[in-house]
Amino acid sequence: MKAGVWFVYVVECADGSLYTGIARDVAARLAAHEAGKGARYTRGRGPLKLLRTRRCSGHGDALRLEWAFKVLSRTEKAALLAAPRKFSSFARRVAVSARSSRGR
Repeated sequence: MKAGVWFVYVVECADGSLYTGIARDVAARLAAHEAGKGARYTRGRGPLKLLRTRRCSGHGDALRLEWAFKVLSRTEKAALLAAPRKFSSFARRVAVSARSSRGR
């Protein structure tokens, strides 16, 4: 695994709620969530179902994508999660937007 690679992941909790996070190693992070050592939100909400992951080039890019996804409505999130290409397209738009705003 490259040193700068981060992932954004989306899981569905047993109660139907969604949790979005970032990690370098998604499998290890999910194991931590399942063991009750991850985010407080996921404690007691297992089992968790991994719905989507997206590789990002760095920590900042992962944080921007995580935030952009979190602020969407539940309906918008469901639409993106239902179609992997839509989620990928959304992630690319977030990355391009971030790059263009840095160049101003």
